[in-house]
Amino acid sequence: PEKRERIAVLTFDRNLTPDSALTDVRVTLPPPWRNPDWPVAGGSSTNAMYHVALPADLHEAWRRRVASSAGDLMLHLSPPVVADGRIFLIDHRGTVIAIDARNGRTLWHRSLKPKKEKAKLGFGGGVAYADGLVFAATGFGLLVAFDAQSGEERWRHDGLIPLRGAPAVAGGRIFAVTLDNQIVALSTKTGEMLWTQAGLPEDASLLGAATAAVSGDTVVIGLSSGELFALRATNGQLAWQDTLSRTRRLTPLATLADIDGFPVIDRGRVYAVSHAGRMVAIDLRSGERVWESNIAGVRTPWVAGDYIFLVTVDAEVVAISAGDGKIRWVTRLERFADPRKRKKPVIWSGPVLAGDRLILASSNGFALSLSPYTGKVLSGVRLRGKVVAPPVVADGTLYFFTNEGTLIAWRER
Repeated sequence: PEKRERIAVLTFDRNLTPDSALTDVRVTLPPPWRNPDWPVAGGSSTNAMYHVALPADLHEAWRRRVASSAGDLMLHLSPPVVADGRIFLIDHRGTVIAIDARNGRTLWHRSLKPKKEKAKLGFGGGVAYADGLVFAATGFGLLVAFDAQSGEERWRHDGLIPLRGAPAVAGGRIFAVTLDNQIVALSTKTGEMLWTQAGLPEDASLLGAATAAVSGDTVVIGLSSGELFALRATNGQLAWQDTLSRTRRLTPLATLADIDGFPVIDRGRVYAVSHAGRMVAIDLRSGERVWESNIAGVRTPWVAGDYIFLVTVDAEVVAISAGDGKIRWVTRLERFADPRKRKKPVIWSGPVLAGDRLILASSNGFALSLSPYTGKVLSGVRLRGKVVAPPVVADGTLYFFTNEGTLIAWRER
């Protein structure tokens, strides 16, 4: 990328360490594939995108201010989705926006703020795309379907309880989670409620929420209680349940057991991580744990072949063996904008594995690429905007949505 800068990579003692047994093991990855779209927050219904294609030599093709600034409290947490040459996103005020992927021009926008509600209550939620429709979940408790081309509203469901994550869409159903851990499934055609399932309510939780992973008739959902549910997509019946918490909690903040990173389904296994410090691989059919590790994260694990890449709550990027949970390498990133006083924590989003590098973005305005094979920092660029939402890739273009409401597109020169 243009305007490369050095990015601080701290070298003090790591909390996580590579497994010596993997020192000489070569990291191999599946070949890149060119994904035309990114229709849901996790890229696909299973939240697994493996290794997407992206050219090596990128430049900033365009940047557009498409939404209002979220400020420091009402963050833009949910990524945009991309389908049929358009980008769809929702801002912190609950406004759904459609953008031309070629040039960043706004095509339509629809406010979902109820007349008597305060705009600041609309933060959270997210969007998804399927079959020519855009589905939006909002902090006002609304689930709404729009025609993707015209922006015409097709249906709406008012659940009254705020939604804090992007919905999942698969098999004619839309799945969403409320602030009080109610799981709801609606028909994508009519908005009719199909079923509900209740998790344990939590008095305190992080701002975001995980988007469900769907494979066949199984939907896997993580909750702010640390519960991980596998449900039958057709009727909501419980297939199995787990809890990703640790019995020994080192800090008061660790009592927040949130599963904010999306669960990922790949080749019959579920991979998930919680804020409380538990990462697991679970057999999708039986619900039995294959392995577990004391790793804390609020970002989605990126699964590619025999490895999983994750950024932890301590700003460590780790490569983990998908087979047994052992750590191949660890790279520690800048954790504080003011490291001397340990102030202004830096939030890292991603990673995305694209074109043979791991791409991350940060709340202090940088994008960073790492080697997936060694963890070595390859390059960095200043984005001129704080990024909290994960970057996405579609049709050879890399997108960042900043907290200031700017959408940035990077393409081949």
